[in-house]
Amino acid sequence: MNKKRILVVEDEESLLKLETILLTVKGYEVTGAVDGNDALVKLASARFDLVLLDIMLPDIDGFEVCRRIKASPSWSTIPVVMLTAKKTQEDQLRGIECGASSYLTKPFKSAMIIEVIEGLLNRAGTSVEI
Repeated sequence: MNKKRILVVEDEESLLKLETILLTVKGYEVTGAVDGNDALVKLASARFDLVLLDIMLPDIDGFEVCRRIKASPSWSTIPVVMLTAKKTQEDQLRGIECGASSYLTKPFKSAMIIEVIEGLLNRAGTSVEI
């Protein structure tokens, strides 16, 4: 079975490393991106099964990156999990409106991230839900 590929978009180096280790240990193939433009370039050059996306990025914010992913015929079916320090109800609503599959806030529990990611990937990989 092929490893599922996850693009982690996080500008904070320590968090990018932590998220990469967490997902790699769980058997995922992880590619990191440090800003929105980097994420879009990497999406254009490889196939990903899921995007773990920060909102506060140094160039294009995560809301706009998510909108572009969902507007692209090539990428629109990729689940996007927003992982951010932005906790207001308005921010969560914006995340869902731009197409995010899930919205998680920092600080985060590793088990919760894995549970959400596995749920989205398993759902995407099956045609029948039980």
